[in-house]
Amino acid sequence: MTAEYKVHGNIAVIMLNNPPVNGLGYATRLGITDGLSKANDDDAVKSIVITGAGKAFSGGADINEFGSPKAVQEPNLLSVILALENSSKPVVAAMHSVCMGGGLELALGCHYRIAAPGCSVALPEVKLGLLPGAGGSQRLPRALGVEPALNMIVSGEPVKSEMLAQIPGQKLFDRMASSLESLADEAFAFAQSIADIRPLPLVRNLPCKHRNGDAYFQFARNMVKGMAKNFPAPLKCVDAVEAATKHKFDEGMRIEREFFTNLMFTPESRALRHIFMAERAASKIPDVPADTPKRAINSVAVIGAGTMGGGIAMNFLNAGIPVKMLEMKQDALDRGIATIRKNYESQVRKGKLTADKYEQRMGLLSTTLSYDDLKDADLGVEAVFEEMGVKQAVFKELDRVMKPGAILASNTSTLDLNQIAAFTRRPEDVVGLHFFSPANIMKLLEVVRGEKTAKDVMATVMALARKIRKTAVVSGVCDGFIGNRMIEQYGRQGGFLLDEGCTPEQVDKAIEKFGFAMGPFRMGDLAGNDIGWAIRKRRYQEKPSMKYSKTADLLCEKGRFGQKTGAGWYDYVAGRRDAIPNREVVQMIEEHRKSLGITPRKIPDEEIVQRLVYSLVNEAAHILEEGIASKASDIDMVYLMGYGFPIYRGGPMLYADQVGLFNVVQAMKRFAKNPLDDANFWKPAPLLARLAAEGKTFN
Repeated sequence: MTAEYKVHGNIAVIMLNNPPVNGLGYATRLGITDGLSKANDDDAVKSIVITGAGKAFSGGADINEFGSPKAVQEPNLLSVILALENSSKPVVAAMHSVCMGGGLELALGCHYRIAAPGCSVALPEVKLGLLPGAGGSQRLPRALGVEPALNMIVSGEPVKSEMLAQIPGQKLFDRMASSLESLADEAFAFAQSIADIRPLPLVRNLPCKHRNGDAYFQFARNMVKGMAKNFPAPLKCVDAVEAATKHKFDEGMRIEREFFTNLMFTPESRALRHIFMAERAASKIPDVPADTPKRAINSVAVIGAGTMGGGIAMNFLNAGIPVKMLEMKQDALDRGIATIRKNYESQVRKGKLTADKYEQRMGLLSTTLSYDDLKDADLGVEAVFEEMGVKQAVFKELDRVMKPGAILASNTSTLDLNQIAAFTRRPEDVVGLHFFSPANIMKLLEVVRGEKTAKDVMATVMALARKIRKTAVVSGVCDGFIGNRMIEQYGRQGGFLLDEGCTPEQVDKAIEKFGFAMGPFRMGDLAGNDIGWAIRKRRYQEKPSMKYSKTADLLCEKGRFGQKTGAGWYDYVAGRRDAIPNREVVQMIEEHRKSLGITPRKIPDEEIVQRLVYSLVNEAAHILEEGIASKASDIDMVYLMGYGFPIYRGGPMLYADQVGLFNVVQAMKRFAKNPLDDANFWKPAPLLARLAAEGKTFN
């Protein structure tokens, strides 16, 4: 049973025990109602305490039951809360550590509440595109006050119990315990003190008014619209709390339930729930058990003090891990250290970092010009120029100096990790850690698993990714891995669109309106157009049949490499990132189009978006089929965390699922008939074709 029942004297205790956060799954809900029945039937019991074992009161819904029939099986949470309210004996919620979502709604259904200091209290449902579904939007405003309750519900952010206890007039907590350690004793004493008080107080009976209601809720709506324009849930949270102030409790509950049910079926909520589960699933590797022993990572060596090396180093410094940075020349080291200092100083100026923390982090950083000084590091991360000969030289040196059991990692974004591992005598210790630029900010980390990478190395780097606050996604070895392999096809389509009649600005605006952080041409300017040029030159040798537009090559021949040169597909002014359309670039595209004998046509935004997004989807289907990614949701995480795919659409694979794979394939067949496009490009990957034919989905 995941809810234990015990009697201590004249007090019954219902202890939630469903690790790790005492999720309110079916068995737990059943245990609560069974415990209530036993306590109410026992004449010796005068009052009841409900609390949570371990490190939580309750974190709310059990994520293992998301989307399953058990999630709503009776007794559902609404029924459990009704049973608490109807108990003939007082029920005291002893809240500690974590009290969130359904856990807070459960506590609000109790007659009394006592909280330990440091308890994180939240209704985070909005982060899943929902609102509280078991009375949270109706009870919390009554217990806490309308404005603080609405702030909590709309933001979904946790607030510490001692902060909430200071709100004037709050009735959320009847008592604050002195400490977490004394909570049980103080809860028992409190339960005895109120055992004979009648009638039993109910939060649902508390008044709920706002003296300037109409004006306040209109102000709240205006604020929410500006902050969450692509998500319907925050506005519905405002409507639900307003209903609490304008209707009787039962009618407010009906309205909340209607809103909750409607939101559950929105694509935005489906996307956010998908992301919630996908992020957790990404950390699990099918053939690497959770209990796989991990290697200790107490110090890190970073080879290369450039932009990537500096950003990578900051991740470890931020986590309190000492870093030794290596370069070949002192001036390169000095520039790298100066950049790290500049980044931290910017954070201090903005109030995001204290001066003490800044000094502490810089104190963990040391430098060297000699590989021999890296001999004690537990992990070496190479961040040098993306050329195999350069990588070979680095890994031969790392293999020579680093101690047995140290992990050797490459930050390569496209090169063959198995070949890199073969430069060493310990390929089992070699792994890819592909950070995304800027490495100290971007959340994505592609963990590239070589043919011989040891399982304990994989377990170690996945745990390390969590420590440095990255979302790690495992990729097999192929050219470009998951993200860059897909983005190459996306870029190819962008080029074909220019050949057929678009301008860079039109393509970028269409995909940005769809929700991307930036379009393919602005992204190229940010990354450096010379990087794509180098890849294409390699492709022309390796895959001469692969078709590309030549416009990007022409751009690079003019030296327009992007923001770093102040000129790319757009012009840039020093100190700003605004992309300013350039007439000469448009003229270059028009002249090239004319040389090919192409008559430009007006291409609708819908076609632009479909061609760009479906190019990602089709390549991703190949990646899945080849086993480069183990699941579709991993690909979604790569694009959400590393490539600016709109969060509210859930990633390219979920988006394709929601459009319908049959419809995706039909659109691809239309594009294949375009004589100016590449017909082979639009041949559906076998997995995509099969799933579409069977009416199935990727996720």
